[in-house]
Amino acid sequence: MKDYSQKKIANRLRILYLFWVLIGMFSIMYIPSVFLESGNIEKTSANISSNELLFRIGIVGRLIVQLLFIIISLLLYKLFEKTDKGLAVLMVVFALVSVPITMYNEVNQIEILSLLGQGDLIQSSLDTYNNAMSISMIFWGLWLFPLGKLAYKSGFFPKIIMYFLYVGGIGYILASFADLLFKDTGELLFYFELLTFGELIFIIWFLIAGIRQKED
Repeated sequence: MKDYSQKKIANRLRILYLFWVLIGMFSIMYIPSVFLESGNIEKTSANISSNELLFRIGIVGRLIVQLLFIIISLLLYKLFEKTDKGLAVLMVVFALVSVPITMYNEVNQIEILSLLGQGDLIQSSLDTYNNAMSISMIFWGLWLFPLGKLAYKSGFFPKIIMYFLYVGGIGYILASFADLLFKDTGELLFYFELLTFGELIFIIWFLIAGIRQKED
């Protein structure tokens, strides 16, 4: 017979993942593109001054993304608990470690609002913010490895999804270390970050197809 409790968890995850992706794209990708001018901190400062409310909305949006991430990781634990409890625990630990780092890092963005017009100090806050994000990325990568193994072992997803998650995990970790080790990563960082779309493929599959239901 079908496990309807797992189906219910999966349906909740699909709803949360949808909000997570939409809010994340808006606050993590779109809003920074509105304000940040590479190599021109004065222009960046002016952009923020001209639309401070949108800048604040971006901060709140990124905090909401982290709160959703907590719920998503715990629901994934419930989904995979019967598959391999040890791996599920490891997945949640890696996921949750990144949350306080990432949420506290928004202090650097809030601080920018009190530094408008002070280019050097704003640049320092942005650099600190980016460095902390690089640390968070280590855990964004690590949690995808047990998630990938669980996705395969559970039989809920096609085997190839595991490899996409592995590639995403490798991408996050390589991007993090490249950013921390080298002052100028050039196009290398872009290619590493491109690998992280392996996680997005998993999410898109989840949103469209859900999980496979196994018959007893």
